[in-house]
This record gives sequence, C-alpha cells and structure tokens, in this order.
Amino acid sequence: MALIKAEVKYVNAEKAKELVEADGYTVLDVRDKNQFERAHIKSCSHVPLFVENKDNDPGTIIKRQLHNNFSGLFYGLPFTKPNPEFVQSVKSQFPPESKLLVVCQEGLRSAAAASKLEAAGFENIACITSGLQTVKPGTFDSVGSTELENAGKAGLVTIQGKISTVLGTILVCAYLFITFFPDQAEKLFQLVPTG
Repeated sequence: MALIKAEVKYVNAEKAKELVEADGYTVLDVRDKNQFERAHIKSCSHVPLFVENKDNDPGTIIKRQLHNNFSGLFYGLPFTKPNPEFVQSVKSQFPPESKLLVVCQEGLRSAAAASKLEAAGFENIACITSGLQTVKPGTFDSVGSTELENAGKAGLVTIQGKISTVLGTILVCAYLFITFFPDQAEKLFQLVPTG
C-alpha cells in the first residue's frame, strides 16, 4: 500500500485570494494577538503559533528583560513562547480534511504552523510566500487600524522613516556645506578636539 503525503502549497497573495474565493480555503491567522489586532483578513480564524510568555522563573525574567529592551522597544514585539495548545486548538475548529490558508506577517510562522498541522494529519494547507507583508491593500477585505502589509510594524521602527529623513537631510546639508564652503568647513574641523 502506497502512502500519499500532501505537500504544503506556497503561493503569492493573488493565488491565495483565488484559493479563498474559488477553492474554498479558510484563512487561519497564526500571528500574535498584537499583529492580529492591528490588521487581519476579515472572517479569518485566529490561533496564534506563539503566545505571550508570562512565566516568572529567573531565566525567563532575564530573557524577557533583554527582549523588552531590544525587540520589544524597537519592533514592538511581545515576549513569546510556542503555543502548547496550537495543534489542538486548530483541530477543535477544523477537521483534517479542511482547506486552510495559513498566514502570518513574514511567512516564517505560517510555514512552521503548516508543518505542525501537516504532521497532525491536515492535508490541504497553503501559505503565502513571504507572508502578509507582501499583500497589497485591497487584495483581501481586512479589519484593523492599518493595512495587512504594515501590521508587523510597531515600536520605534514605525518612526524609522522619519528618523532616516532627518538624518539624511543633515548629511546632505553637511555635504553641501563642505562642498560649497570648504574654507569655513576647514575652520570648523579645526575646532573639533582631537583625542
């Protein structure tokens, strides 16, 4: 007897839309609660692959502090751990023969989730290659305070564009000053204390 193993389909956003509209796939969003609340596909199901880690053992407290001072601050990412109930939660909502389009922001979590679901007996799974960040506005009806492609942006990175603009302006002005006023620039450089 031959064993037939289904493979996860990796598709672009347009093909994903077709799978949902024409082929009857249900969208399963596996992002964390924060990204899901910022924007998600209307009428999707939400079962996060990772959940917030609120454990209080000494090792976790140190890791959480380090995380919150970098990833949390710059990217607005919560400190998470694998959701121990992920597969069971999906199984309680969908039978194994269900057609599922598994989505996340960058495509990594959805690929991991698809692998777990495939191992649990699900056979009709698709993922958007590179995730919702590649979905252009209007591709899917969405709910939330931002577009699907921007739902992963939070923390200081959201003002990165403004910071880059200011720094770029300063550098261009400095370059122009040095180019058009070399004598004055030389005098300024002489004022700078050397080690």
